Amino acid sequence: MPVNRRNALRGGALAAASTVLLTRPAFAASAAAAAPAPAASPVPAATAPIVAAYRQLQTGLNRPSPERTEALANLSRVAKAYYANLSVAGGGAPLWTDLPLGPGSDYTTSMYARLRAIAVDWGTPGGALSGDPVVLDRIKAALELIYASQYNETVGEIGNWYTYEIGIPYYLLHTLSVVADQLTADQLARYLAPVKRFAGNPNLRTNNASVVETGANRADKALISIVSGALLGDTAWIKTGIDALTDVAGGGAASVVAKLDRAAGDGFHVDGSFIQHDTIPYPGHYGIVLLTALAGAIHVTQGTGYALPQALKDKIYALVADSFAPFVYAGALMEPVRGRMLSRQGETGHDIGHQLTVATLVLARTAAGKTKTDLNALAAKWIKEGTFAPFLKIPDPERFAPGPDLVATPGIEFAQDMLASGARPARVVATHRIFGQQDRMVHVTGDWSASLGVSSTRISRYEAINGQNLKGYHVGDGVLYTFLPNAKGHYTDAYWPTVDPLLLPGTTENDGPVDPKFGGVPVGPNPHTGGVRWDARHGAYAFDFKSWDGSLVAKKSWFFTPAGIVCLGAGITGTSGAAVRTTIENRNLGEGGRGALLADGRRVPAELGKASALRRPRRLHLENVGGYVLLDDASVTALREDRTGAWRDIDTGANTKGTTTPNTRRYQKLILEHGVKPTDAKYAYAVLPGASVIDTLTASWAWRVLANTPVAQAVRVEDGTLLANFFAAGSVGDVSVSGPASVALGRCGARAQLAVSDPTQLQDSVTVTVRGRSVVVPLKGTFGATKVVPL
Repeated sequence: MPVNRRNALRGGALAAASTVLLTRPAFAASAAAAAPAPAASPVPAATAPIVAAYRQLQTGLNRPSPERTEALANLSRVAKAYYANLSVAGGGAPLWTDLPLGPGSDYTTSMYARLRAIAVDWGTPGGALSGDPVVLDRIKAALELIYASQYNETVGEIGNWYTYEIGIPYYLLHTLSVVADQLTADQLARYLAPVKRFAGNPNLRTNNASVVETGANRADKALISIVSGALLGDTAWIKTGIDALTDVAGGGAASVVAKLDRAAGDGFHVDGSFIQHDTIPYPGHYGIVLLTALAGAIHVTQGTGYALPQALKDKIYALVADSFAPFVYAGALMEPVRGRMLSRQGETGHDIGHQLTVATLVLARTAAGKTKTDLNALAAKWIKEGTFAPFLKIPDPERFAPGPDLVATPGIEFAQDMLASGARPARVVATHRIFGQQDRMVHVTGDWSASLGVSSTRISRYEAINGQNLKGYHVGDGVLYTFLPNAKGHYTDAYWPTVDPLLLPGTTENDGPVDPKFGGVPVGPNPHTGGVRWDARHGAYAFDFKSWDGSLVAKKSWFFTPAGIVCLGAGITGTSGAAVRTTIENRNLGEGGRGALLADGRRVPAELGKASALRRPRRLHLENVGGYVLLDDASVTALREDRTGAWRDIDTGANTKGTTTPNTRRYQKLILEHGVKPTDAKYAYAVLPGASVIDTLTASWAWRVLANTPVAQAVRVEDGTLLANFFAAGSVGDVSVSGPASVALGRCGARAQLAVSDPTQLQDSVTVTVRGRSVVVPLKGTFGATKVVPL
């Protein structure tokens, strides 16, 4: 089965992906010492430290522990299976019978991935194949056969450009770094000739020189250039790779550490956002890919004449806390920043969270002082909290992957070194943060966290490309994600192949049909998406929703507090003839999951597949999940059902496709029915993550709804602070605005304070009038950021 570079396995397994070079790295003396020694190394002495450091990322530091033993046993099991089926007979015969030879990119990556597994096990002390000269001879023969038939400087790019320019080069470098001392200089030059052709200039796309590489792709190519140059002693190529990181050739325009001061666009932004593919928030994949490559570049050049400047390293170190850490819960990346990777069986939020943890450990290794302490603290926190998929425990390398991918030992060893040093996990700190440049937000309390999946004219409604995310119709339509300490695997546990994709929590949707042209990366139809931050515990967020065909519109708001989230909707109008529904909850209870649902203290029947009509309930409580308070007179439909789906249903990508194994999970749905062709319908409810029955009974004191119209939606929270979203000029109480705005008004110490943002990101200013006093708040160029004005 073909493999792809973006698959990091649970428990720190190295994925079938080029970016996983740091998914389990380590940094000590080379583990290849057990191998036969050549007469002389073909790697020039001046650049040998770079190669040795890169080899360490593959083979580890041989730090004994039961966890390392288990991980290495998994690696050996996979490597032995690949080795047993490897044929180096040549004469046109394939190396593996299920991977036919021939032009194109469908199987070549998989060949190099399997060879890399064998080579790493051969070079790792204690591996089943470690140091075996017969294995080494067959690795050499395989390198020659794949070079001659599949990947050399004369082949053309057929299929995915990435395969030739990044994917294969990474796997090849993994292998060459382990066995380099057993090759000749001529052999190294021969096998690296196609890398030179396809990735010799990391600044540009080889198959289309008009494309300037950005973000993760640029960082990957830069590291490939550094390591390839070191293997050959080509100092110019090394320097080209280092210079590419900050885009010296382009005057810094595509620097991977530049902070962009604009909405959307590839790269990091001044507010901490990270975008890839122009319109997709991607801290939960491509951003980590980029960070991983940057960590590798720092590591392999550290202590050499090619070491990165301290100022550049400091910028890289700072990215962890600014762009990534806010979106980590229990060691996993949150769903709204993972793009199409939601559908990848081999890359759940926990898998990519492990890759972030390792990249952070790598960076901490090269940092000093408070920076080192802070990075280690974050890594220790994620390891401690990640109990659903333990970082140091790898029970099965095939747990999530579509095929038997590589499990490595270095990351486990490195994490244990850090933990043994006495590093203390970072504390959970209440946080409310809005990332206006990627239309994302995060709300963190001491017990639970939340985030939203939304879209705008700046940010795509979804990403569905390369056969992936095939049912992500509504992931950008206002999905409310809640993360609970007793359900750390909620979204990892076969959620995406089994959840009803038409009823995602927080969304207001037609009951079908879906867009017949679904696919691509379409942006939303309206610019009004964003919110205001009041303090670390409070904020408001607004979304002007329109369905894919324009037949349904709604004004939607979420007000975040320490106790829960108040959800308001107004102006809900549909013209399609389909029933319109708002989903309060659609919770994955697990396989055969239980948990009583109470409506005003009475148990709701839990007969599978049978809906219960709850007439005007005031309070609902779902055992082990939380509470829900109905703030108007709406009735609720409750349905508990088992749903079955396979990962292949949502991902048929050539290099990522999921298995056809059916997964069945039990869901609890809570639905508001707005009827067919509603006009100006509305809803008002609160979600109380993790609340007890008593908490749910007493929660209403924490807020009061002041307005819920198509113009203004507002609440007043327990300390008197006003949180309001205005979709047009309007008033709430004694506060009025001249145009669309999100507003917070309250006291900060002894004086009143106003916080304002422009969710449309189109206005130069907004005039806010408070009790007859008008304040012109300049908002041009703030890209949705909150502007605070003392009163």
